[in-house]
Amino acid sequence: MTDDRNIFCPIDAALKFIGGKYKPIILYHLFRETLRFNQLQKLIPQATQKVLTQHLRELERDGIIHREVYAVVPPKTEYSITEFGKNLRPIIDAMSEFGKNFLRDREKG
Repeated sequence: MTDDRNIFCPIDAALKFIGGKYKPIILYHLFRETLRFNQLQKLIPQATQKVLTQHLRELERDGIIHREVYAVVPPKTEYSITEFGKNLRPIIDAMSEFGKNFLRDREKG
């Protein structure tokens, strides 16, 4: 879990879990379905493999996502949202709605 000894603001507390350029995007996709690493790479092509791996590890460390490794050849790893991570759904949904409205309004000119 995240070191929370220096968190005094509720917004800072939330950002400790979802701060990072691609974490909200990763969560947005994982709320829709369980995904493998390569699927996430295709959905988030602007993220480098290194950064995507780092964000996934941080989300796993913080208990937001679950990483399931299957002992098959070739190796298979799937990522899904944990019960604790499901608490972030309203935040991710609100961000998505804001983004949809922004893009719609921008198209209107």
